[in-house]
Amino acid sequence: MLPSESPSARSLVGVADDLFAALRGESAHLPRATSVVLVLIDGLGAIGLRAHAGHARTLTGGMAKKDVAHSVFPSTTAAALTSLLTGAWPGVHGLVGYRVLDRSRDVLVNQLTGWEAEGLDPSTWQAAPTIFERARDEGRPTFAIGVAAYAHSGFTRATLRGADFIAASTPAERIETAYDLAERNPGSLVYCYLPEVDKAGHRHGIASLEWVTALEEIDGALARRVPPGVGVIVTSDHGMVDVPAPRQVVLEAEHLDGVHAIGGEPRMLHVYLDADVDADDAAARWTRDLDGLAEVGTRRQVIATGLFGPAVTDEAASRMGDLLVVARGNGAVYDGTAADQRSRGMIGQHGGLTPEERQVPLLRFGAFAR
Repeated sequence: MLPSESPSARSLVGVADDLFAALRGESAHLPRATSVVLVLIDGLGAIGLRAHAGHARTLTGGMAKKDVAHSVFPSTTAAALTSLLTGAWPGVHGLVGYRVLDRSRDVLVNQLTGWEAEGLDPSTWQAAPTIFERARDEGRPTFAIGVAAYAHSGFTRATLRGADFIAASTPAERIETAYDLAERNPGSLVYCYLPEVDKAGHRHGIASLEWVTALEEIDGALARRVPPGVGVIVTSDHGMVDVPAPRQVVLEAEHLDGVHAIGGEPRMLHVYLDADVDADDAAARWTRDLDGLAEVGTRRQVIATGLFGPAVTDEAASRMGDLLVVARGNGAVYDGTAADQRSRGMIGQHGGLTPEERQVPLLRFGAFAR
């Protein structure tokens, strides 16, 4: 059975409100700060970070057991980053997976990289106000520091609306730029994006030399002094698990009978059924076929668990599969198409419900340090 979401768990969704409250001196969790910096280390789970503490002395030096938060479901970048940068659950902002079906056009769309090619309008497909728009409404300077290649992407326009985007090449340059902007612009909200760990994990796995090297580089960048009065939160959108070849399940033709399309990603599939297929019957069949390999639920069942948040809009629900299939342990489920098979080269993966994927660090530096 898919787990219910705990209403008491600290979530990435609440980080934005904490930052605004800290700027006003009204936060129950954070001290007052003259400016705030939100650092996002893509792909760094709390469990993976603790397992490599010797390579991340800055990040783990003062890390307490409680310095964690839960990512959203699915634990994938499109959903989690949007939740962090809007303060809204996936059930509200509508980015409910990596690939979803746009039912109005009957087209599978990639919500991370496919905005331009697949005709998604960032202002309407993701209509929740961003934290940067909220900050601008309060008259606060807002900045987003990232990689130049992402400056004008559709996902950037969907999640960073309202921020002045500034490109910098290395983690050290991005951190330095973020701290400098926060110091020179009192009352500002500054976001700094570091994708290096995520990229290394996908290509080489979280036990690889490449992953450790990326972690060490980011840890070294964060060792620099935080300007006086600036509060810094360091967190992540999700963690990862390494998926070995024996744990890669490829669906056979008989499994796909009655299936119109498959979205999501190998750790969490959105399965869209033909119109004449009963979802409960299909769920029973998939549960039987994937016994021990994955959890299967209908859209109605999964929404009822609260995994997509306490409220789900009709628009968000329409993007979800009729079935949702969540791989157990460190497995992954592939649909056997040529495009899907290419992703079997990824070692580190995410999207599921394991603690390794959903527990992320929530670390405090500068004016926020304990």
